[in-house]
Amino acid sequence: MVAELFKCFSLQSLYFFLADGISFAHFSIASVCIITMVLYYTTRVPCVYLFDFNCYRPPDHLRAGLASFIEYLEISDIFDRESIDFQVKMLKRAAVGNESCLPPPLHEIPCNGSLSGARQEVEEVLFTAVNDLLSKHKIDPKSIDILVSNCSIFCPTPSITAMVINKFGFRSDIKSFNLSGMGCSAGILSISLVKDLLKVHKNSLALVLSTEATTPSNYEGKNKSMLVTNTLFRMGGVAILLSNRKQDRWMAKYKLQHIVRTHMGSDDQSYNSVFQQTDEDGQKGVSLSRDLLHVAAKALRINISELGPLVLPYSEQLRYGWSVVRKRIWFAEKKEIYLPNFKKAFEHICIHAGGRAVIDGVEDSLRLQKEDVEASRMTLYRFGNTSASSIWYELCYLEAKGRVRKGDRVWQIALGSGFKTNSAVWKCISDLDPKERNAWSDRIHRYPVNIPSVMEH
Repeated sequence: MVAELFKCFSLQSLYFFLADGISFAHFSIASVCIITMVLYYTTRVPCVYLFDFNCYRPPDHLRAGLASFIEYLEISDIFDRESIDFQVKMLKRAAVGNESCLPPPLHEIPCNGSLSGARQEVEEVLFTAVNDLLSKHKIDPKSIDILVSNCSIFCPTPSITAMVINKFGFRSDIKSFNLSGMGCSAGILSISLVKDLLKVHKNSLALVLSTEATTPSNYEGKNKSMLVTNTLFRMGGVAILLSNRKQDRWMAKYKLQHIVRTHMGSDDQSYNSVFQQTDEDGQKGVSLSRDLLHVAAKALRINISELGPLVLPYSEQLRYGWSVVRKRIWFAEKKEIYLPNFKKAFEHICIHAGGRAVIDGVEDSLRLQKEDVEASRMTLYRFGNTSASSIWYELCYLEAKGRVRKGDRVWQIALGSGFKTNSAVWKCISDLDPKERNAWSDRIHRYPVNIPSVMEH
């Protein structure tokens, strides 16, 4: 298109323009305007809109409350006394409440950790989430152009995306991608992938599915670093509908502004901090190292150092820059480097609900207030650690509370194995109805609740 434009403005064309009495200055201005418009429309990056999302809400009969969880440990005859006592101790301090749920295979005695059990869990979560989302907006499954799923532990053949395509009858030319092994930060990775795909595929609808199968990740050994996951992870998932179509601008909830990804895999300590392996008895599980919080803090610092210049007001950037210069030039050892106030860049922050210690760590690192992490703590309490989908349950909580308003900016922080820290920044572009049904709407009036440091059963 640009080449054709230049063909029109040959020297011969210039002669005719001047002959008609048009000044060279006017001609130059018109040429610059036309070329600028052409370059703008041919090089601009299309907007990515979050049309809507739907979090899976497990039925109440799948609850794994503290008392029932302890009873299961006692009568299942799987663990020795020391392992039972350790899990009970961890569960009482995990800040995971009695409404969190486990899939049917993990309620069986003995636990059914089979391939069919894992498939049953994923089908229940994702099929329900997708069906509710598409039905809500009367979207024909055949109108979906891109499908991306992420599930770290469970990677079957056919893939999870193939399971969804078969269930809903998506088109044969759909572009599908199945991510595995990417941990709790994989949800934002999926959004990042879709963002890049939408640059190439114009006028498209994309569906992102985030979940984690707890059935195959249940650990039945004695290693304490691997037993911790039994007390944290619970079933959950989300279906997210993204679009770059202009007509969806007026119906979408959010607009994607930034994605910043940090991968610490080149560092051995980070790489080994969350690791799937077999113990000395051959039992498979996921080990969480003692260095995990230190690794997460380091990755978060690097991530926000890249995100800060994109989102912080200049006043905060200048204060940070001056504190760094002062410390390096004048060796002001007693003066700390200024930590920017990210609340000046965002109205809402959704921290991955990886555990009480993870939320506490991010809260302290960013010097946040109690209300800033309320959504994260309540999500952990009600739904447990649902892996990559936890940040969406938190946004769901904020919507149900009526706190997200048009123009608000939302920062999602995801932490996961590798070790990875990923940030996504959204801007609300619609007036949201807090009465709209979602995963929290049935009992949002009960929250927030006071979470004791040690729970009793």
